[in-house]
Amino acid sequence: MRNEYLLLTPGPLSTTETVRSAMLKDWCTWDDDYNKEVVEVIRRKLTALATQQPGYTSVLMQGSGTASVEATIGSAMKTGDKLLVVDNGAYGARIAQIAEYLNIDCHVVSPGETAQPDLKEMEQVLTKDSAITHVAIVHCETTTGMLNPIQSIASIAKQHDKVVILDAMSSFGGIPMDIGEMGVDFMISSANKCIQGVPGFGFVIAKQSELEQCKGRARSLSLDLYEQWHCMEVNHGKWRFTSPTHTVRAFYQALEELEQEGGIAARHDRYATNQTALVAGMKKLGFTPLLDESLHSPIITSFYSPTHSDYQFKTFYMRLKEQGFVIYPGKVSNADCFRIGNIGDVHPDDIERLINAIEKSMYWELSA
Repeated sequence: MRNEYLLLTPGPLSTTETVRSAMLKDWCTWDDDYNKEVVEVIRRKLTALATQQPGYTSVLMQGSGTASVEATIGSAMKTGDKLLVVDNGAYGARIAQIAEYLNIDCHVVSPGETAQPDLKEMEQVLTKDSAITHVAIVHCETTTGMLNPIQSIASIAKQHDKVVILDAMSSFGGIPMDIGEMGVDFMISSANKCIQGVPGFGFVIAKQSELEQCKGRARSLSLDLYEQWHCMEVNHGKWRFTSPTHTVRAFYQALEELEQEGGIAARHDRYATNQTALVAGMKKLGFTPLLDESLHSPIITSFYSPTHSDYQFKTFYMRLKEQGFVIYPGKVSNADCFRIGNIGDVHPDDIERLINAIEKSMYWELSA
């Protein structure tokens, strides 16, 4: 049951043996032992983790995190609505692409992949364009590791009476937040991120009054957020279509382990300690972070690739993999870089071992 290597990625990520072991039992999707004792418990716990404010509910959706983003965009927005999207990375761009596929009018604010959005620009756009009804923002852009100022953006959106959609795919469970206090109407995340479950479903935590307005709006049968929620509400956790039972049970275990660790605050502290140690160690080896450190998140960090002519990411990657570590290629348009994540079942001693492995893998230094 032990992993061959540590996944230092933004997800899927390394999970505990106990989370993986939770998938060894089969479950019936109609049984109360599954729906009431597993699914409904998950829904309650997710809502409580997201906010202490009343009036919120949660719904689980089969598929990738992107499927849940598309379900939210396609269900929350009716014909004639317009979306304002912050695009400073691949995942903000993906939201805009979803809107395009669904024929939803969209205004995109694009500050570039290494900059946060200009709040004055967003204020001006919302002031000038009264057709905008919804604002969407990615919390942690794992393209670079950028952490966007969601509190400020949500505040501006609410001043203009807009519906706020937050993609907290890579941050929820790993960074403390109260979406009710921020005024977020829909927050989306996935099982295989900071809760430290395995892939198979995403989830949306929403203001119930806004979710109830989504009835009849969906542009897809299987991605109908309202109908999925309504089915779970009426049938005490029953999914409309086949539930990913093993993944769901693993997530239940992962939520218990989050509680045992001390909750989101404690997990955030571990991730932040990992990230600080990672950056310090990489700098000692001569690597430079892509972003200014004031913009870093505790989730994932991008580093410029070595400029030596002998350097090839694939060779570097394979040398690290042989030592038990898997990192991520870069995803930035205008920079040659790679990424190292520190979420999942990753601890400070793992980061120390990683830095030693990277030093041993710097073959281009030997050939210099």
